[in-house]
Order: sequence, then C-alpha cells, then structure tokens
Amino acid sequence: MQFVIEHLSKHFEKKEVLRDVNFSFESGNIYGLLGRNGAGKTTLFNCLNRDLKADGGRFFLVENGGEREVLAEDIGYVLSTPTVPEFLTGREFLKFFMDINEKTIQNPKTIDEYFDFMSIEREDRDKLLKDYSHGMKNKMQMLVNIIANPNVLLLDEPLTSLDVVVAEEMKGLLRSLKKDRVTIFSTHIMDLALDLCDEIVLLNHGVLEVVDKANLDSEEFKDKIIQALKEEEHE
Repeated sequence: MQFVIEHLSKHFEKKEVLRDVNFSFESGNIYGLLGRNGAGKTTLFNCLNRDLKADGGRFFLVENGGEREVLAEDIGYVLSTPTVPEFLTGREFLKFFMDINEKTIQNPKTIDEYFDFMSIEREDRDKLLKDYSHGMKNKMQMLVNIIANPNVLLLDEPLTSLDVVVAEEMKGLLRSLKKDRVTIFSTHIMDLALDLCDEIVLLNHGVLEVVDKANLDSEEFKDKIIQALKEEEHE
C-alpha cells in the first residue's frame, strides 16, 4: 500500500504554509516529518485528516495497483496535546470506543488486555481521565488509534512532553505496530527522528524534501539541514 500526496497547498491570508507538497509514503515504514516549530507540520496533518480544507491538490491510497479515496477510517490522528473525555474513567472510555466501533474492530481483545498492552496499571484503569497524567492521556489516545487499526497513522509530536520511560515505551510500541501501515511522525527534534524513523522527510519552505539517513552521520549534512530550517525561520 502507498499513501500518495500530490500538489497539496494551503495558505492563511498572505502566508503560504504548504506550497506544493508531493510525496509517496510506503506501508511498513515510520516516516519522520522533520521541521521547525511553525513550519506547517500540524497544518499538513489537519489537511490530511480533513480538519482543514486544502486550497489545492489531493491525496489517495494505492492498493493492488489501483487508486482509491482516503476514507475517515483510513486515518488515525494522535494530537500533541491529548484530547480525551475527562468525565469518563479509562475503562468507560475504552468500552464506549469499542462499542461504537464494534463492527470495524479486527480481532478484538478484552478491555484489560488492551490496558495490559499499553502498560496501564490496574489501579489506574478505573480512575477518571481528568486525573490521568499527560503521558497516560497520551497512551489512551494512542490506544484507541491502535484499536481502530488505520492504514495511515499521523503522530503530531506525541513524545515531546513525555518522561523518558513513557517515551521509550511509546517508541517500542510504534516500532512493533508499523507493519502494514504508513506511520508519519512529526517532530522538530532531529535526534528523535533519527532514532525512531525509517525515513526522514524535511518540511521546508512549504514543500517536502527527502533526506538520506545515511548522510545524516555527516556533521556537514546536519548543519545543512539546520541552516535550511534557520533560513525558513528568518523568512
């Protein structure tokens, strides 16, 4: 499977955020979407999730040699600031999500099996979500996307504010789940992208550029990327 973006553009008044985004993402890979804060990574994700209407271009899936439209259930989106119904307990939220998606969940597990999978402690499972830490809310947001099993998983800087232990758990989880799906992981931290991702894509001046990871061992090449991001920031 491929997830293809062609000539995607988006502007806000006079500011052109996405100029001419073209890329083909292959399933089975984690792509690091690298760019400074404010470069348009979240705007790109919001267009792909159809939370924002793009000004031009299109995106689609290629399966078995044919194109098809991207449906709502094809996209999973994990926000940088987790959004969960804080008036529910973790267990109630998970049960509600599983009930409304009963017909589409493949090989469903029990609620406690899902909690075990995400390393959420038993004493936390019946707490209100408003009492969860940021990291635990992030885990719950990730969990419902894992249960939904989308073809394309968009991750908007999900590890930036997590502690070291939770961040390492999440990285291991993402590596174990990358098969048969496209995972796009946005970050402004180069070392995180290098550690987690199979491919690096630079969002710079409103377009996507492929970065050869082999060259990133070169300090000269790293400096080139940093300089490109600095130039955009000054603009």
